[in-house]
Amino acid sequence: MKKIRILLSFVIIIGIVTILGSCGNKRDPGRTYMPDMAYSRAYEAYAPNNLAKEDINYVPYPVEGTIRRGDLFPYPLPNDTTGYKMSAGIKDPLPPLDSSDMKEAGRLFNINCAICHGPAMNAQGPLATGGKVPAVANLTLAQYVKMPVGTMFHSVTYGKGNMGSYASQLTRKQRWMVIQYVKKHQLAGAAGSSATTDSTKAGAPGSSDSTAAK
Repeated sequence: MKKIRILLSFVIIIGIVTILGSCGNKRDPGRTYMPDMAYSRAYEAYAPNNLAKEDINYVPYPVEGTIRRGDLFPYPLPNDTTGYKMSAGIKDPLPPLDSSDMKEAGRLFNINCAICHGPAMNAQGPLATGGKVPAVANLTLAQYVKMPVGTMFHSVTYGKGNMGSYASQLTRKQRWMVIQYVKKHQLAGAAGSSATTDSTKAGAPGSSDSTAAK
């Protein structure tokens, strides 16, 4: 009987403490477990922040050695003279683009590249003709037509001359897509130029050369 009274007294005391404790400020939510997950913060890319000072473990870059799902393997060559020379041996990892992907590659070129190189790739983009960016590469010239795709990718990835890096604007896959687009139009232009040259040779059918032998 005595034990029952002690137990009953204990239960009553616990109940009184609980009731009194619940009568506090109801607007105070108390302690929050893992507040960083309960209250996520909006983060704007490239904007200054003080997350580190607030002891919030935020890392704005991918973990070293990891690859984003669906992305190509990292480009292995460094941004130096040796890497540039070795880039000639890098092969395009993408299969030939179909018409839909080639259309998307053209869209990416016009957004990111045509402003300098021009839609026709002849260095007649508005920034080039307006004098904003000097010495823009004319991609229709033989030296660029013959340039290996790996060297083009290296230049687009790290930048070359007056052209900056486009690694932040275009994914690795998109950069290779743009290069396929450039190469397709370079080869088409080279073929057209060759056909025009052949048709104007002396004595060729349709030649208007007045000095051809009669």
